[in-house]
Order: sequence, then structure tokens, then C-alpha cells
Amino acid sequence: MTDQLSIALAQLNPTVGDIEGNAALVRGARKQAAEQGADLVVASELVICGYPPEDLVIRPSFQEACAAAVEVLAAETADGGPGLLIGSLWVDEDGKVYNAALLLDGGKVAAVRLKHDLPNYGVFDEKRVFEAGPMPGPINFRDVRLGVMICEDMWQPDVAECLEESGAEILVVLNGSPYALDKWDQRLHLAVERVTETRLPMLYVNQVGGQDELVFDGGSFVLNTDRTLRARCADWYSALQVTSWQRDGDDWVCAEGESAAPEDSLSSIYSAMMLGLRDYVEKNRFPGVLLGMSGGIDSALTAAVAVDAIGPERVHCVMMPSPYTSQESLDDASGAADLMGCRLDEINIGPAMGAFDEMLSPLFGDAPPDTTEENIQARSRGLALMGLSNKTGAMVVSTGNKSEMSVGYATLYGDMCGGFSVLKDVYKMTVFALCRWRNENVPAGSIGPNGPVMPERIITKPPSAELKPDQIDQDTLPPYEDLDAILESLIEKDLGVKATAEGGYDEALVQRIWRMLLLAEYKRRQAPPGVKITHRSFGRDRRYPITDGFRET
Repeated sequence: MTDQLSIALAQLNPTVGDIEGNAALVRGARKQAAEQGADLVVASELVICGYPPEDLVIRPSFQEACAAAVEVLAAETADGGPGLLIGSLWVDEDGKVYNAALLLDGGKVAAVRLKHDLPNYGVFDEKRVFEAGPMPGPINFRDVRLGVMICEDMWQPDVAECLEESGAEILVVLNGSPYALDKWDQRLHLAVERVTETRLPMLYVNQVGGQDELVFDGGSFVLNTDRTLRARCADWYSALQVTSWQRDGDDWVCAEGESAAPEDSLSSIYSAMMLGLRDYVEKNRFPGVLLGMSGGIDSALTAAVAVDAIGPERVHCVMMPSPYTSQESLDDASGAADLMGCRLDEINIGPAMGAFDEMLSPLFGDAPPDTTEENIQARSRGLALMGLSNKTGAMVVSTGNKSEMSVGYATLYGDMCGGFSVLKDVYKMTVFALCRWRNENVPAGSIGPNGPVMPERIITKPPSAELKPDQIDQDTLPPYEDLDAILESLIEKDLGVKATAEGGYDEALVQRIWRMLLLAEYKRRQAPPGVKITHRSFGRDRRYPITDGFRET
């Protein structure tokens, strides 16, 4: 009977579709783990194909490539080194496709376990592409019975209970669990519940990295049967941590190892934005990014995240003044670029505004100026940025925040244009807090400046689009403190107008915000992807129809 076991947590950053590259990550982790004497390497859910693979799963050529990569890795385990417990898609004899955990050992696929509980809510739609597997039994690995679960299988008690009743000795969970605010607390709470119910220790491995709108924070960990945390990988970084296990009577106990502390909320939001942008740029092979620098707080924060994520030499900021741009904004944009050490150029859009006015005035006739002319300014800026993007290959990053996107306070094909949106799921009041935080802190993993990244005036002055004389945001919107609170009630909590108004807000104002929220749906459908931060991000989480006749009274 085996009394000792060494298990490596392989917290990796796979890329969806890069099957050879992902297999190489697993191979590298196995080599490193072998050097540290590990018996088994555990990687994350669907690490071979990347998570989430979405409709790639249904392509026969994709299935064949995953199977071939698994066969090669399995053959390599004939060397007597560590076994591998990895995630991949699996096709059975009837052609059904599953989300699977595969034990590779002794030169072969030694065991297969299929994900039983397929999530189909929020950002997940696994029932679209996978079949649900049966309730699993334990896997015997070198005389130790491992109770293997795949992500969602841990979120309800049934699978863990089945494994415990079938004789599992250690629970092992392969995960592709994306970041959202307070997600670590939620994961740990559920893990503690499963450990308490089964009286079994748990090893939990999560992936790390950005994939389109999702970002995975890692934070892989081990819990003993007494619910004590014995090891935890750092958030946001690839890692390999070897844990030592000892049989103690009928139980297995993990020795205490390194345990990285989780980040606080502001730090974690900033890290999520950094990693999401960095991986979007790197995995899609952009040479750098472009953004419109207005002298305002949103563009300053977006530029700071970009500089911290990919370095100042790859961030190109462009100030595009109109006749309504204040000298204060010009100075603040220049001041921020100086602090960040990134390039700042200026393009005057006055000639473009004049050209459009001349082009369109015969058709506009005597109609007085309105938001049409304001939107032409924003679209002139978008056109300039996209021209630079086409010429240089750099990706345009849009700078709008969730508060603005919620109520449509943004110009389609203007300030909304771009390939990625850093602040898409960040409310305005959180933008203010993040700017203050970044001026006082240097985020882990930053390759930007060590000091402040923007002048204090950018944070303290009233926000303005500067599309007409003396304009400020509160000409159109309520104070952001109230707007954000109302939006969080309507969006994050899914409460109606009356229930939101009962929180202390004027019902007519709530009704107006609700109507603006619904009317802006068509804009959001055309917005670039952006980092998911909240539990109800636009796009994958919150899906409302554009044509919508429902109105709350």
C-alpha cells in the first residue's frame, strides 16, 4: 500500500485552439515536476484544447488534433516519470463528445472520467457542445483512489458524495473557473462544503490567463480534511507547486506548503484588466495598442493598464482636440503620458469637423446643431484611430466604462470603436477608486512606472466629453454615485424599477435610467469585447433582446 504521494499543481495559461502549444505547456510542467520528484501532475480543465473552446469542439479536425496530442503525451509517460491528470475533450465510440479528465500513466491513457454537471448559465453554455457524463467512480493511481471532478461537478454535492461513497481517498478538481469579483471566496466556501460533507481532502487546480472576455485568475489550492489551507498558488501567474501527501490511518494529509494570499478587490480588478489585455494582445499577435487620450479619467486609466500590461513602448496615445477641447485637458493628457513614459501624438480634428459640415449641410438644411454634430466629432476621432491602426497594425483600445455603456452615453463608430475594451465591465465610481489606487500602488507584474501614472487633477475634475461648450457628464446623467447604485440594482441584482426606487431613489429617475439601459442594447451588441469583472457583464452574462416590447410600469 502506498503511504506517500507527491502531487504537482500545474497552474497553466493555455490558448484556445493552440493544441500543440498547450501540450508543450503540459510537457514542460511534467519535466519540472519530475525534477522535484513528483508522482503526479494535475493540470486544469480542457488544458489540451484551451477553455472555453466553444464551437471548435464540434469540428472533427479539432477533435482529431486533441486526440493526437493526448496520444503523444500518454506515450511519453512510459518513461517511468510522473503521471499526468489533464483535461481534454474526449470522443467515445458513438461519436459523442465529452469534457473529460484523462489519467496518462505507464505509456497509455490509463483512465477517463467525464464531466457530469455541465454548466449552462452566465458565461457557460457547455450543454451546447458536450454530452453529460455519468456519475464517476474513483481513479486508482498507484494504489491511491482519486476522486476526480471537473469544475462544475464540485459546485453541487452529488458528485463528491458519489465519489466518497465509492471509496475515493483524495478529491481532485480540474477547473476552468473565470474571475469575477469575490470569486475566490465563493470557490473556497464551496470547496470547504465538499470537504466537510465527504471528510476528504481536496486538491483544486485552476487555469490562469485571458481568453477573449474571460480572464482566469488561478489561485489553485489544497485543503486538508480539517478544512485548513495547506497550499495556494499565486493569482494571475502560471505556477507549478509540488505538494507532499502522507497516509495517516484511513486519511491522507497534505504537508504545509507555500500559500500565496489572495488580492483585495481593487488590486484584483486591476490585475484582471492587465492580464486580460496582455493576453488578448499577445495571443492575437498585435504589436501594440492605440488609444485616444482625452485628458479625462477613463482614457488615463485605460492607458495606465496598457502600459502596466505590455510596456510603455507598445502604447501609443493620441490626443485629438476639437474647438471645444480645453487647455486643461491638453495639459492633463500630456502630463499622464509623461508619467507613464508612453508616446503621445496630437491630431486636430477641426478640419474633419469642417469637412463633414460642408459635406452634410446641404442635406441638414436649417436643422439646428444637436447631438448629430457631437457624434461627428467622436466619429472623426474613431476614424483617425482606425486609420492609424490599419497603417501600423496596433490595436485600438476603446476607453468607455460600464456606466456609460449601460445608458448609451457613447458614440457608435466613434469612441466605441476598437478591438478591445479594458473598462467595459467597470463602473465609473470604481474607475475613480482604481485611479487613486494605481497612483498609490504598483501592481504585481507591472512593467510600467513605479510611481503615479496620472495627474491628480484628472481624478478630481468633473468628467466631460467636451463635445460642446462647457459640457459636463452631469448635464445628461445623474451624479455617478447615484447612477452606479441604480445600475447595480437593475443589472447586477436584476431588480425592477419599483424595487430599485425603494432603495431611496426617485422612481421617475429610475424609470429613465431603465429606459436608457434598454434602448442602448443595440449599441452594446456592436461594442468590442472587454474584460469580465462583475457577475453580470454585458454580452456573455446579460443577454437581452434588442427588439423588446416589455416595459415595467
